Amino acid sequence: MKVLMSIKPKFASKIFDGSKHYEFRRMIFKRPEISRVVVYASSPVQKVIGEFEIESILEHPPEELWNRTREGAGISKDYFMAYFGSKEVGYAIHIKATKRYRKPRSLKDHYNLKPPQSYLYL
Repeated sequence: MKVLMSIKPKFASKIFDGSKHYEFRRMIFKRPEISRVVVYASSPVQKVIGEFEIESILEHPPEELWNRTREGAGISKDYFMAYFGSKEVGYAIHIKATKRYRKPRSLKDHYNLKPPQSYLYL
């Protein structure tokens, strides 16, 4: 099963160029059978640009999560800590394999969907 996930364009680009190996989230999907993420690059791109396979999902307090993922985080520690704020737990989706679409897809035309705030099940 897949989810559609909104990701800022600068981070989406890093996922597909191989410099970001984890996608961080304050909340994670409830369904354990999710195996792929379809990437919607948010404004100003506003297109579905590809997808990736999930290797695993880590769940830890932010400091421990950073220590486990910093080599492939693709972001600074300051940005990471500001993102998680006072959260007691954070999630890191470990990216296994990526597939960038040759031609970005319109969310409305190809999926008949509106951009998700965070994610939605496909």
